Amino acid sequence: MDIKLELVAVPVTDVDRAKDFYERIGFHADHDVTVSEDIRFVQLTPPGSACSIALGKGITRMTPGSLDNMQVVVTDIEEAYEDLRRRGVEVTEIQDMPWGSFVYFSDPDGNGWAVQQTTPRTAAGDPGAEGV
Repeated sequence: MDIKLELVAVPVTDVDRAKDFYERIGFHADHDVTVSEDIRFVQLTPPGSACSIALGKGITRMTPGSLDNMQVVVTDIEEAYEDLRRRGVEVTEIQDMPWGSFVYFSDPDGNGWAVQQTTPRTAAGDPGAEGV
């Protein structure tokens, strides 16, 4: 039996601000539906991902900004780092670990994201990469 992760709720204070942020970093807005005065559902999907995130009003009891270390995977961490910076996102410097190379950023509410290249740059033979 396959079990596939489909949707993860991201708690935010301002749905429009959060939607704008995620669209700015390249997520595709799949749905934006106001069901009632108390419920608004916004679904966004990272490029190439089978799993989406949900923002909105009335969809989670989590405190805005409480989600930590959501992780996406890329094939080129340096390209991802430069792309996020070009899009105006505050992102950490690239960190090389034995299990991959990472950068980290947060959305406007402080929900934390990790971006991982699963093959560390040092293992990939990148002469510019710092040692572990």
